[in-house]
Amino acid sequence: MFSLAESSLSNPSLRAWIRATAEHTRPSNIRVCDGSENERAAIERDMVGAGALVELDPKLHPRSFLHRSDPTDVARTEHLTFISTKHEEDVGPTNNWMSRQDAEKRVWSLFAGCMHGRTMYVVPYLMGPVDSPHSRVGVEITDSPYVVLSLRIMTRMGKEALARLRNSEGFVRGTHSLGDLSPERRFVVHFPDTLEIWSIGSGYGGNALLSKKCHSLRIASVQAKKEGWLAEHMLILGLTNPLGETHYVAAAFPSACGKTNLAMLVPNLPGWKVDTVGDDICWMYPGEDGRLWAINPENGMFGVAPGTSLKTNPNAMRSLTHDVIFTNVALRANRNVWWEGMSKVDDHEVMQDWRGDTWTKSDAQAPAAHPNSRFTVPLAQCPSASDSFNAGSGVPISAIIFGGRRAKLAPLVYEARNWQHGVYVGATMVSETTAAATGAVGIPRNDPMAMLPFCGYNMGDYFAHWLAVGQQLRHPPKIFHVNWFRTGNDGRFLWPGFGDNVRVLKWILERVDGAVTAREAPIGLLPHTDGIDLSGMDFPEERLFELLAVDGSAWMQEAGRTLEFLGRFGNRLPHGLLTELRSLLNRLQLSLH
Repeated sequence: MFSLAESSLSNPSLRAWIRATAEHTRPSNIRVCDGSENERAAIERDMVGAGALVELDPKLHPRSFLHRSDPTDVARTEHLTFISTKHEEDVGPTNNWMSRQDAEKRVWSLFAGCMHGRTMYVVPYLMGPVDSPHSRVGVEITDSPYVVLSLRIMTRMGKEALARLRNSEGFVRGTHSLGDLSPERRFVVHFPDTLEIWSIGSGYGGNALLSKKCHSLRIASVQAKKEGWLAEHMLILGLTNPLGETHYVAAAFPSACGKTNLAMLVPNLPGWKVDTVGDDICWMYPGEDGRLWAINPENGMFGVAPGTSLKTNPNAMRSLTHDVIFTNVALRANRNVWWEGMSKVDDHEVMQDWRGDTWTKSDAQAPAAHPNSRFTVPLAQCPSASDSFNAGSGVPISAIIFGGRRAKLAPLVYEARNWQHGVYVGATMVSETTAAATGAVGIPRNDPMAMLPFCGYNMGDYFAHWLAVGQQLRHPPKIFHVNWFRTGNDGRFLWPGFGDNVRVLKWILERVDGAVTAREAPIGLLPHTDGIDLSGMDFPEERLFELLAVDGSAWMQEAGRTLEFLGRFGNRLPHGLLTELRSLLNRLQLSLH
């Protein structure tokens, strides 16, 4: 049973781990993946034959497929996601903790014989550019061919990873099985101290692609703390001005706040250009030059389909012409895909919804595509993809942007006064829920640095680590906060967003270069009313004034709930953040008198 793995692998630790896992899970056979085209074609052929993939029209979408997951398995299971450490306080109040003993009893026992009658795939993968000293190796053992095909897109998978691994023992070991897909037997457990991940009972990407949030954020964030770098839930983009000068920006946004759209922005200002380095994950390291440098550890995009269109994100749409795996979208009669917000369809056009049932718009009781339906596609296919996403050295970060969805409170953009103040701005990030997600609009939810579900250790220590990294930098990036979602009295958005967001990025980079001044406000530094380039827009000055207004009384109320949130971390909260909160309160009080 083990002959293929024995002949393919030279790393003794890897071979021993595979053998032990196989003895516990009892697969019918083992396949070590090499990432080749022949391997991909064979797996796709087998899945189509088994009905697990639907091949799309090769003229419309060459080498592209539709996958449908189990209806109970369509999103990340945060309440069933655990961090296992020796001491519970090390995971903090924002994570679920499980002891190693309980994990072996409750979770590892579910793996016993779980791969019987299935193939065990051994998938070596590399996180980061092939020649980067900052890249890391992981290996996922899985019984899901869908995971294999997805990892092939999302990572540098196969021979490149094995070549990097050699005989090292320092790789992340991920064990995944579909199990019986029962929600009652669905767990994701992380062991940062031993670089292990166990996932069972789910085939959904966020739970099953262990390179994604599990490795690149929950495990990597712990490694980053120990080693003095940052593993963040951030996009990376390059912005080039008409003079040919390029700055790189990292930005963190909670869900439904325009992160992917910003990563692939098509600017509405002549002569400006955006290069996409990454749309989701960012690993940042202090460089010898005193700056912060970043790599994108991923190789692909795992994007939300609904709402993506040629209007909202043309570069994403143009990425999806070939070599794509679509998950839980609708299927049209011509074997093309569709989702809500993509394009108009005839009320009576018959298609299959994400469950495979007959669907027409006129008779619809539910969306045709699941609200969390996805596309998985190589980043290199994005028209705005930058060659620098393969640069081993990474890119130097000039600015870090935090952003949330706030209808009234936060202005369009403001700048933090210094690194410590910027860490406070990120740590107290709040976004308001939407009706589509919660059934209620405007409920503020804290999401520090957009890392609330993804930080692998106590977030009080995480804030302190951010402060410590800043002390290593002679030339730290400037830190900003943006809010594209401020509304007027009529409830409509005041800012057009999308391609016009480049106008805000322009001001941010002008501040980085020291080319423009800013005005003092209690919360930070704001643009002057003529600081945002409105050329070519029909945009009243009074609307910009409303976008940049700071309501001191409302911010005083916000400070109260901020104190309550930060209080959850007790004595793990760094003193510097409380200092920033007190300074903010003092400035607000002065502004109100």
